[in-house]
Amino acid sequence: MASQEIYKQLTEVFHDLFDDDTIVLTPETTAGDIPEWNSLMHVNLILAVEVRFKIKFKTSEVESLHTVGHLADMIESKLVKEKRPVPA
Repeated sequence: MASQEIYKQLTEVFHDLFDDDTIVLTPETTAGDIPEWNSLMHVNLILAVEVRFKIKFKTSEVESLHTVGHLADMIESKLVKEKRPVPA
């Protein structure tokens, strides 16, 4: 399970990107839960996550993402694989 720090930073990304400080992320959160989360915002979200966590996603990885929990787990997996802590 992804760390609390990853969720904290993901929440900041979502708040900034969607300009909505009321968004509360859970592992089950999907695009359907956030009205503004459309295909363009999905691309922007992935780019913002890559910048924030200093990681890169493959197209196949992005296509397989369905929940915030899956995204957080994928971030954690990449950081562990690269032996890097969650960026502050």
